[in-house]
Amino acid sequence: MERDAFLVALAERLGERGLLRDHDGMARYVSDWAGDRLGMPLAVARPATTEEVAATVRLCREHDVAMVPQGGHSGLVAGALPAAEGNELVISLERMDRVRAVDPINFTMAVDAGCILENVKQAAAEHECEFPLALGAQGSCQIGGNIATNAGGLNVLRHGMMRQLVLGLEVVLPDGRLWDGMSALHKDNRGYALKQLFLGSEGTLGIVTGAVLKLTPRATQARTALLGLPSLEAVIELYGLARRDCSDLLSAFELIPRRCLELAMEATPELRDPLDDAYPWYVLLEVSASGPLDLGAMLEYLLEQGMARELVLDGALASSEAQSRQLWQFRESMLEGQRRRGEHLRTDISVPISAIPAFVDEASRIVMAASPECEIIAYGHVGDGNLHFNILPPPAMPEADKRRHLHDLEAHLFEVLDGVGGSISAEHGIGRTKQAAYLARLSPVERELAEGIKALFDPDGLMNPGRILPPRH
Repeated sequence: MERDAFLVALAERLGERGLLRDHDGMARYVSDWAGDRLGMPLAVARPATTEEVAATVRLCREHDVAMVPQGGHSGLVAGALPAAEGNELVISLERMDRVRAVDPINFTMAVDAGCILENVKQAAAEHECEFPLALGAQGSCQIGGNIATNAGGLNVLRHGMMRQLVLGLEVVLPDGRLWDGMSALHKDNRGYALKQLFLGSEGTLGIVTGAVLKLTPRATQARTALLGLPSLEAVIELYGLARRDCSDLLSAFELIPRRCLELAMEATPELRDPLDDAYPWYVLLEVSASGPLDLGAMLEYLLEQGMARELVLDGALASSEAQSRQLWQFRESMLEGQRRRGEHLRTDISVPISAIPAFVDEASRIVMAASPECEIIAYGHVGDGNLHFNILPPPAMPEADKRRHLHDLEAHLFEVLDGVGGSISAEHGIGRTKQAAYLARLSPVERELAEGIKALFDPDGLMNPGRILPPRH
């Protein structure tokens, strides 16, 4: 009866378009990019304004209803999926998709949290600016989700993660109050930086409804190259050269093993092997700039140095924007190639850049000793130490056994990661799937502080309960 009264009150506040209750209508809100799903929500609220978000949260608190803020369904740690018990209200920000203002002199943009990343990037480009966050899911992920998960992506080595790209926030707190921190100041040293508590909080401390984003000058030129290298050690040495020779103009430095190139060509048949011979490792790098700089000469000098030191064995340089897009297509299609292989372990780890070769070697040895017939696919963003050390289970293994087997392999992998001072989550977050591993690595002081922050903001434990930290009983 209480739930019925709650839903009636919510429907009156949000209107017909603002609340979904039928099973079919809610179906697309229960799975993420990887196809993972937990359960079905109590209902799906679709507020269209910050005021409606606040009203929804106040009703949830009044009726003791748990809330799950949700963006573009592109998460990978089950952080925004409704629980199996069917007692959580999904709050989707998809109708809040307004670009509020663009200031090309201050290089800032104010947006609703439901804005799709690709649309934000296009709006910035119309003012000769750029919002540099670049993700494979940018056509569907939302700014609020990017903020809640502190998204990273392809350009972190030059522009930083979402923490470095947000100047101000607007947040509905778990009690329905609004915190207006929509500052467009580039320098503001007044006390505690409250916005940073919400960046990476995965919707557990409040619901982001708006943001002021930091823009950069739009790049007027870019040069892209795909290079073949003999070893991981050569990749890291070349990265050191590139970082010094190209400085802050180096915008991407992606590690791709041969197997990923093959998966990309399987997923996208029109792709052709970019080099005459096959190499164990490839690097996809890009330099970009605005103004009268000779990026071609810069990249050619880097490659000359790399070949002279026998780090680079061969390479393909894009001579047009179309050729550049084709090289980047390998990076995008290899993800689809992995997904087509079915159940597999997706990791999102970070290690010190200099430790990447030793880590991959030791982790591969440990994993293969435990599962000789599995397949390892290690790739990632070298420039920020973010690796995706993914594992395909043995092909003949029964489907019912694969998840447990992959979980055991992940535990072995994390032990090696601990030895190099790495992180179990570089950019995807903790959510539900990484919670046990996260809690096992928290010191007593860290856990006390984390639980204290959660209790301060959300004393009733209704805001995305069970994500990052276990629910309070």
